[in-house]
This record gives sequence, structure tokens and C-alpha cells, in this order.
Amino acid sequence: MTDVAPLAGIKVVDMTEALAGPYCAMLLGDLGADVVKVERPGDGDQARGWGPPFLEGESAYFLSVNRNKRSIELDIKQPADLALLDELIGRADVFLTNNPRLESLARSGLDPDTLRSRHPPLVYGAISGYGHTGPKANRSGYDIIAQGEAGLMALTGSPDGGPSRFPSPMADISGGIYTCLGVLAALYARDNRVNGSGRGQLIDVALVDAQLSWLANIGASYFATGKRPPRLGNEHPTVTPYQPVRAQDKTMIIAVGNERLWAKFCKILGAEQTLLGDPRFATNADRNVHRRELIELIEKILQRRPAAEWVEQLVEAGVPAGPINFPDETLTDEHVVARRMIVELEHPLIGMVRSIAVPIRFAENGPTYRRYPPRLGEHNDEVRALSATW
Repeated sequence: MTDVAPLAGIKVVDMTEALAGPYCAMLLGDLGADVVKVERPGDGDQARGWGPPFLEGESAYFLSVNRNKRSIELDIKQPADLALLDELIGRADVFLTNNPRLESLARSGLDPDTLRSRHPPLVYGAISGYGHTGPKANRSGYDIIAQGEAGLMALTGSPDGGPSRFPSPMADISGGIYTCLGVLAALYARDNRVNGSGRGQLIDVALVDAQLSWLANIGASYFATGKRPPRLGNEHPTVTPYQPVRAQDKTMIIAVGNERLWAKFCKILGAEQTLLGDPRFATNADRNVHRRELIELIEKILQRRPAAEWVEQLVEAGVPAGPINFPDETLTDEHVVARRMIVELEHPLIGMVRSIAVPIRFAENGPTYRRYPPRLGEHNDEVRALSATW
């Protein structure tokens, strides 16, 4: 066994900002790639200003998605800086951009066709709101726009309320993950021993497309029925009980996905002679029809004991259940800590910076966390010096 990360030797020029692109570049860096982050002089990545909270002038938002990178400031309107950028790209395996406008990229010679003609092995990752094809191509887009347009936001929230944004930037994170996946596949297609082409290619990922992929089972239901799905809040459209329920002290989650689990669940609740024998709840389909009555009866029983006691007993019996945690409870949970899901890196200004790890466990040679999120232009001299030998 060698201690070499999966992408050791891969070089990435990251000219993205905000979240989707930086998240993709961070994943590549975590997997071992050498990532150079290119930022505008003076203010850099717009996420550096997204706060509070700030830690010694560094935004927590920026710190969350920019580890394992070096930062260089380049003004691509200046010929010398643009030439340096092209030199870096020419030595790189991957170039990432989230500029939505091809004409803007073309003015600097950074569009896909120009760069790939000059540097055929280059994998070009383009992340944007709507992608670079189709009638909405080149529109600007942020996460909340994608959440709204892709059909999920209209279904999120309570049935009697309005649409609700998912609290974390799920379209951005999904876009970053899909771009990373595409980059890895393109690198394999370029380099694999059987039929590698030796050529890179364009990876075009739209936030709206990435968000739309979350419609998987919801889309299937629409294709099957032609009906607009209702907003169900925390209820599952086809499985009952599979939702939050109120215990004595707090809300917990139960997920009874089949008849075997339903029998176990009723036994633990002491409801074998009531719920289990009630014809209204005989099958999952029946329970879906009579969901309101069933949940009311379940919660009357759960009110007798604290949630933690119910969860412990259900889990011991093999019935899926769990607490509803706040982030502070999750981020200090012993299981999360044991799974090494919290990354700690020493920062020269802030001290220890913590962020969320890559949620993939490799048997060997997995992700490494080597560099704290860089200060703006921290590696200007270093990157300029290595540009000829990178």
C-alpha cells in the first residue's frame, strides 16, 4: 500500500467562484489534484465577501469550499496576466470556469473551442446556471434560481404553505459533484490504457439540470400519471408511516418501509391488538389512504415516552428510526466524528479551521486534506515561479 491520493499528478486551474465551481475544485483537490485558484485582483472570489460570519476577515462561506488550493490574483484584461493564465492552462489537465457567457470567454480566448484547440488534452469543465446549449443558454443563474426553476422548490414546504428554498445550496453542491464526476470520466476517457483518446473534452453542467436530477422518482410519477404532484411537506408520497412524528419531548423520524417492519413497529408500540389488527392499516396502500388517522394514533402512543427511548428501542429491533438533529448536534455526534467527517486544518490567521470532509471512504489511498483555504493572492509568487515547470 502506498500513500498516494487517487488524483496525484493531476493539475487543475480553477477560475470559478461562489460555490458550485469551487466545490468541484475542492473535491478534485481532496482527491489529490494540485489546484491553482485564479482570482480577480483586489476582491477575488465573490464568496470572500459573503458573511457574516467572518473569521479574521475571512468569510466562513469561502472557507467551507476552498481547501486544498493555492490562490493567485490575475487580471485577465492585462496581456501579461492572460499569457500567464494560458501558460498554466497549457500545463494543466483540467480547467474550470463558471462564466455563463461564451462570448465573454471568447474575448479572452478562454472559450472551450479556443482552449481545446490550443491544448487538446485539456478537460474543460464549464458550470453555469443553464448550460451552454438550449434557448436559455448563457443566462446568469444562482442556486436559488435553479431550485425554483427545476421543480423542487414548488414541492418543498408544508402542504398549506408556500414554496420553500432548501436551506443549503443543493443545486450548487449537486452541480459541483456532477462536474467532478464528469471531469473524472473525461480524464479516464483520455488516459485509460485500453482505448484512451489522449484528448480532453468539454464538460457542460447546468445548475438547473443538476437540480432537476433530484426529480427522479417524482418525475417518474408525473410521467406515469400526467398529474402535478402535490406538496406533501414531510410525508412520503407512497410509504406510510415514513415521516417525522412527535414523541413526548421532541420530534423524531420513523421509516416503516414494508409489512415486516410494520409488524415490528406495532409490537414495540404495544399496538398489536389495535393498529396491527385495524383493516384501515392492513397494507402500505391502506395506510397511505388513512394516513391522517394513523399518524394521530401513533403520536398518541409516542407521547408516553421521550424520543431517545423510542429511537433506541426501534433501532435495536431493526426498525429504521432516528432523531431530528440541529447542525450543532450532528457536527458533534460520535458517529460523525468516528467517520472522520470533520476536517481540521491550521490557518495562519484563524487557527483551526473546520469543514466537512468528502463522504467517500476508500480502502486505501483516499482523500487527503493538505492545504487550508488560501488567503487572496497568498501564492502569487509561488505560482508565478512554478508556471514554467508545473
